[in-house]
Amino acid sequence: MAARDLIAVLDLEWTSWEGARRREWQGPGEEMEIVQIGAITLTDDASLAETAALDVLVTPRINPALSDYFVRLTGITRTRLDAEGVDFKTALDQLVQFLAGVRAVWSYGSDYKVIQRNCALNGLAFPFNDGLFRNARKLIGDATNVDTSHVFSSGLPEAMGFPRPGTAHQGVNDCRCIAEALRILRRQGKF
Repeated sequence: MAARDLIAVLDLEWTSWEGARRREWQGPGEEMEIVQIGAITLTDDASLAETAALDVLVTPRINPALSDYFVRLTGITRTRLDAEGVDFKTALDQLVQFLAGVRAVWSYGSDYKVIQRNCALNGLAFPFNDGLFRNARKLIGDATNVDTSHVFSSGLPEAMGFPRPGTAHQGVNDCRCIAEALRILRRQGKF
């Protein structure tokens, strides 16, 4: 299958603390450092079949100690990061290679802006065209009765009535939640 016949779904996990979302990560020392990049590619046809997956753990540089809140939310531990984590540049290079040639990248919100922010934190150029990225949260909210302002991507199975594809707040599993929501919309002729 040619790359132009593929789309991708992207989901990130980044450093967080109790109340950080409400504070918009403006608390002392709070930075949205990426800790996990999850991405999958899908055929851009009626099935939206998954063709490949990328799961990369990223070792945060500014806040290397993960908060208890983050560990409880994601299940990602410092021990796992020490064993599997790579620096942000290496992870970004893997993502660039994984997304090479896809027609569009869907995320539940604007995860690409977190990538831009992490590029700035690490003194790197943002390697993507902003036009590549699409907001699945808006699409799903506009096409369904799901209040996406109160539902995370990992909550889509309950909100839309499909089985959970794995543990919540894990990059690839959350990508699969978004992908299944897109499949539902495709079957309804809304995507």
